[in-house]
Amino acid sequence: MKLHRRQVLALAAGAAAAPLGAAWAQDYPTRPVRLMVGFAPAGGNDIAARLMGRWLSERLGQQLIVENRPGAATNVATETVVHARADGYTLLLISTPAAINATLYEKLNYNFIRDIAPIASIAHVPTVMVVHPSVPAQTLSAFIAYAKANPGKVNMGSAGIGSSGHLTGELLKLMAGVDLVHVPYRGNGPALTDLLGGQVQVLFATAPSAIEYIKSGQLRALGVTTATRSQALPDVPTIGEFVSGYEAIAWYGIGAPKGTSAEIINRLNKETNAGLADAQLRSRFAGLAIEPLSMTPAEFGKFIADETDKWGKVIRTAGIKLV
Repeated sequence: MKLHRRQVLALAAGAAAAPLGAAWAQDYPTRPVRLMVGFAPAGGNDIAARLMGRWLSERLGQQLIVENRPGAATNVATETVVHARADGYTLLLISTPAAINATLYEKLNYNFIRDIAPIASIAHVPTVMVVHPSVPAQTLSAFIAYAKANPGKVNMGSAGIGSSGHLTGELLKLMAGVDLVHVPYRGNGPALTDLLGGQVQVLFATAPSAIEYIKSGQLRALGVTTATRSQALPDVPTIGEFVSGYEAIAWYGIGAPKGTSAEIINRLNKETNAGLADAQLRSRFAGLAIEPLSMTPAEFGKFIADETDKWGKVIRTAGIKLV
């Protein structure tokens, strides 16, 4: 078959571009990388991002800069990454709200599962159900009995409508058949403050934020939401020990804009998982009640889809709507 000159030139150009593209991916990164975090500094998401960011900076040979973009339950940060170039230099810290927002918001300017490429999971943080000492229940089963005997009289605080703590509590309400009055706050800190003051009686808080109050006796822990007991709170039973099948976790991971090359995604996944296997980093995580969670990009993608489906069902069943 005889090729025209224009076809020959096109084939030559394509052949030349392929190795250059591969070489570019192998050289990645050649400048600092931004990791967008949809929360204010100092929270669990931010801490996990900075610990992993420090590790990745050393492994990649370029600084990984954590950039906080709070707002609209992580939607501000997510939109920034969705519209960024798919070159591996703008990444997103993915967390539980990504799975919640898909159903909670009637209209988003993106489709998370379609528009964000999963790179790697980082960790999960146990959520612990804590009550004020005035609550006359030493165990979860006693609390459920108390709540059933006092429907609509037990106040459950949360970081806000649709927050992971809110939905974790709604899941218990559905599965245990209890009537708790939801009291939303503007963040976990104010909710925790009012729980300590007795203005609300129960809160589903991340272990790092509540652990010192539990140890000091200012709050009583009735159960952790994970399938197994937390290493940070080994004496606290799981909620699943009382309510069969109950499980909920807060989790963190890393994503990139769709279209990011497989070479870059695999490189970042490899280095992230190496950090999760590092004894020193694992020790730092353990001290903060953060538990490593290692997955391939495909496994992390399936995990996000499963979480989106799970929380979507809770939102629809409980009739949760933003006001």
